Amino acid sequence: MSTSQDLGYLSAARYGKQLVKIARVVREGDQHFIVEYVIRALLEGDIETSYTEADNTVVVATDSVKNTCNVFAKTSPHVLNAPVFALHLGIHFVTKYAHISKAFIDIEQLKWSRIEVNGKPHKWSFIRDGDEKSLVECVVDASGGKDSVKADLKVGMKDLLVLKTSGSAFENFYRDEFTTLADVSDRIFSTSVSIQSTITLPPNTPLTIDNLSDIAKELDFPKLTSQIRKDVLETFAEDESASVQATMYITMQNILKSCPAVKETSMQLPNKHYIPINLSAFKLDNGLGYEGGAEVFHPTADPSGYITATVTRK
Repeated sequence: MSTSQDLGYLSAARYGKQLVKIARVVREGDQHFIVEYVIRALLEGDIETSYTEADNTVVVATDSVKNTCNVFAKTSPHVLNAPVFALHLGIHFVTKYAHISKAFIDIEQLKWSRIEVNGKPHKWSFIRDGDEKSLVECVVDASGGKDSVKADLKVGMKDLLVLKTSGSAFENFYRDEFTTLADVSDRIFSTSVSIQSTITLPPNTPLTIDNLSDIAKELDFPKLTSQIRKDVLETFAEDESASVQATMYITMQNILKSCPAVKETSMQLPNKHYIPINLSAFKLDNGLGYEGGAEVFHPTADPSGYITATVTRK
């Protein structure tokens, strides 16, 4: 119980359910669709007394939060469109419960692609082709009133592993007594891409459950996320990289050019190092004496460089 003798006060609190795993199959005749989500749904609002006064009457049980995700996976018309599904869940939580003012909905979508048979996508057979995951981060805010709901929405991806065997350098970096790294004008560049893009929602469309179809149509999230992925991959492949930092910045500028709905993009790129192996003891030339000549490498997981940045539209 909260008392005047307490040394601190509750300055922030939210709760909910994480690791809610859902797979949903949508059948349109003999054409089937599948999504597999891992959801985290957290709530904020007038819940202070559940912490300070042991008052559970203000607690929407985390089991109820999980059940809501399951029910919406069955009933929501937006279940195949993760960003809109997140908005649907968030708007529901803040409008159904008078004392809940914010909902934080994060969705991680696993990658299932159609198997091709004789050059054509199969109607109901899928393959998990890679560890790449699509991401949604959604904050729905009704603190200004249930009739003026707002949202911050980010779409992105993680675990997109890429590698190029040329077209990457790292030279003329700062040197001091702690520097042992040599300049290199041609090297393997590999990273696992994580990226989040903040989306501008249609300003003249009130954020309601009834308007979600219009919002989905205007923003066209499948096209938008596909374009972001295309910009990431093509920039990585084509940029004559002076550094991870430089390639990252160009990538985010290209996203702002091709995606008007994106107002800000953040990236995190761990540098996956490939170390050339010295094979001279076996009288084998592994090309260590000239740039870009090595052919046998030791992939090393750690330590790794870690580069981050955010580019915001002016």
